[in-house]
Amino acid sequence: MLDLSPGAGLVLDGTEWAVEPREPELGRVQLVALDGARQRVSFRFLANHPGCRSSSRTNAAGADRGRQTKTLQDLKPGKRELSAVRLTHLLEVATGFRSGDPLRPGPGEPKPEYDPARTTLTSRRLSKVAELGAMDRQQARVLGLDRVGYRTLIRWDQGRRRFGLLGCADDRWLRESGGHPSVSEAVREAIFAVRQETLHRSRVSMRTKDRMIRQYLREVLHLDPEEDVPSYRTLCRVWKEWFGPGGSRQRYVRSAELPEKNGYVLVHRPGQVVALDTTVLPVMVRESVFGDPVKVHLTLAMDVHTRSLCAFRLTLVSDTSVDVAMLLRDVMLPLPMRDDWGEDLEWPYPGLPAAVVAEFAGHRVAGLPFFAPETVTTDHGSVYRNHHLVEVERVVGCNILPARVLRPTDKQSVERAFGSIRSLLFEHLPGYTGIDAADRGADPEGDAVLTIEEMEHLIATWIVSVWQRRRLGEYAPSWDPGGDHSPEHPVRGVLRAGRVRDGHPVAGAVLRTAAGPLRQHRRPARGEDP
Repeated sequence: MLDLSPGAGLVLDGTEWAVEPREPELGRVQLVALDGARQRVSFRFLANHPGCRSSSRTNAAGADRGRQTKTLQDLKPGKRELSAVRLTHLLEVATGFRSGDPLRPGPGEPKPEYDPARTTLTSRRLSKVAELGAMDRQQARVLGLDRVGYRTLIRWDQGRRRFGLLGCADDRWLRESGGHPSVSEAVREAIFAVRQETLHRSRVSMRTKDRMIRQYLREVLHLDPEEDVPSYRTLCRVWKEWFGPGGSRQRYVRSAELPEKNGYVLVHRPGQVVALDTTVLPVMVRESVFGDPVKVHLTLAMDVHTRSLCAFRLTLVSDTSVDVAMLLRDVMLPLPMRDDWGEDLEWPYPGLPAAVVAEFAGHRVAGLPFFAPETVTTDHGSVYRNHHLVEVERVVGCNILPARVLRPTDKQSVERAFGSIRSLLFEHLPGYTGIDAADRGADPEGDAVLTIEEMEHLIATWIVSVWQRRRLGEYAPSWDPGGDHSPEHPVRGVLRAGRVRDGHPVAGAVLRTAAGPLRQHRRPARGEDP
């Protein structure tokens, strides 16, 4: 697997490049060489390039994986001073003083924004990000402070606590590894040949792979494995660097090597791809007839571009094709405001006033996007392959794009959403059952107090008031990864479009929808009979 995280190293045709910030929506990444040369290439180009591999200098463990511990002597000339500059900024954030000692204050220290007695650590970090962002770009680049964000300060501070001054230095500043001189071209050919063979066999140990490599050299290349092959430990280290730690199941490793058949989808607008999935609600609820504690199924529809939870459904038994069809209906219809919802939960998107949306829908509309989905991505469950649901999607005009077999990353956004909702909401509710039976409480059935209707209302309120306003973090858009964005943040549309009609992507989708059948008659709201 190629590591394309910022700062990782790649080797293309024998030349080492460092990865700079990626552009996942455009499917490309920018590389910079040691001499300063830059080039922008696509993910497809790197995945199919025969001479592309991860650099042996970069790995999850940094520059000292399995070798001697990195020391200050490994820093390149001049980099120790830059690490000291970073350390002074970190000490000012931590203590309010650049020296780190309140008994040796500098002029004007502590500054009001860095005074620990009046500010929190988070506010001091944000103040430091703003201070470094206001520096002259050329000066900041020379000092290595031109790309410092909130998470960067946290990473530096954790490194400082573990390694001291060395923890403030980038691994790219350390001396280069000597590589593996004992791995000749013949040994490299043998390693890749054994790799291809073991992909189609049952899982074997590294000892067996070592014997197969030596056998290939002896029988195919007619070399002496005792003289021309490095030690077992060296082969283990090389195998882990080139192909990963090897902890995955064998069939998953084979599926990762499957070639791309139909390319990939670049999601760059709301409604382009909507992911659907169903799971058992990890909270016991009481059914409305006899009041017995039961489990229900939760079906989610997530817009992959904005990470908005466009619709959801709770079903007492496993969902059917009708339930999923009604879920798609909810995606296309505006969510009515409920009696206990305040004005702060009303339609907030710019480009289309709330009054216009309310007139078009026939009721006040909550702050949740709605649109006709262009593509629906599901797993291979029987409910999603039902001929009735397929016909519904054809009538709606959706493209059906099932996730590939053994490729969980095709639907990872909605899978991750289930885990986020569990930790942010379900864990705080009575009757929570945990992840599995081993984590279950003594009597979750007796703790259940919420009915299905109350649970539905609670989830709807939480989505509109919390999820849609929650900061995206690592899921921020690639064109502004350090910005403050949420699924309903207005800056998304203001920065990406200039016309009033498309002032916000959701607003544009609403206007396009309004130009269709909804101009002739009002569609029923959620909860009404169609």
